[in-house]
Amino acid sequence: MKNALFKLHAAVFLWGFTGVLGRLISLNEGLLVWYRLIITIITLYFLMRAKRQLETVSAKQRWHFLAIGGLLVFHWCFFYGSIKYANVSIALTCLSSTGLFTALLEPLITRKKIVFIEVLLGLLAIAGIYLIFHFDPQYKVGIILGVVAAILTCVFSILNKTQVSYNAPRTVMLYELCGGFVILTIVMPFYLYFLPTAQWVPANADFLWLLLLSWVCTIMAMDLSLQALQKVSAFTQNLTLNLEPVYGIILAFAVYNENKYLSKWFYYGFALILLAVILQMLRVMSSRKKTIIQY
Repeated sequence: MKNALFKLHAAVFLWGFTGVLGRLISLNEGLLVWYRLIITIITLYFLMRAKRQLETVSAKQRWHFLAIGGLLVFHWCFFYGSIKYANVSIALTCLSSTGLFTALLEPLITRKKIVFIEVLLGLLAIAGIYLIFHFDPQYKVGIILGVVAAILTCVFSILNKTQVSYNAPRTVMLYELCGGFVILTIVMPFYLYFLPTAQWVPANADFLWLLLLSWVCTIMAMDLSLQALQKVSAFTQNLTLNLEPVYGIILAFAVYNENKYLSKWFYYGFALILLAVILQMLRVMSSRKKTIIQY
């Protein structure tokens, strides 16, 4: 369990960079994700081929990967949209609502018994989101996009847990990204029609940021998270993801000086979110110790 939690926190730390990189890249959110997928899929394919890790899956599983990959890709689009309409700190903080959504949706999807303490911790995180939403109205659009991104990543994590139980993590990753790429490519003409942009090709600096985003914050981070998900619950993963704002916001403060534009209510809300994360981690560790003592 300790090894799984370490991998999970390492993945979350790497994901903390995605918000900063997303703001650095000048493309809109849809094209940003599209180019990110191309680089990631090509790199992952040749990496797995060189290590002879390519595996075939059944036709039924491919359809599952297609749907789950679509959830992941749209999560990315809404997340980067939240950054564009608000800022990095707001977008990352909104992901804290995954705790509540997981506590409510995981029992419905997996028929797992509802754990009321998880619901309460999720509500604590939602209270933090409300403080920011209510007292910083200029960020409302970005907050709404961020909450939608949180719902999508919640459902993605729940469904993904069933897949990593039967397939190698990198196999799951490759098929899901390919499925997401296909769906996004089909949707892209409609997306660009309703949300036109003058820039279709990355600028010179964008290529460097896209490579870093794909190689480090996608392949390496997803590989670590998928391995961790084999041992920890979806709720533990999603609540641990609330640490992503900690790393990302610190970086946003350092790079963009976003602390100058945030009110005191942001910090009050963020404190509630951090409290929910700490309480969940203590609960998980305490439960683990009791299991060891029983054995």
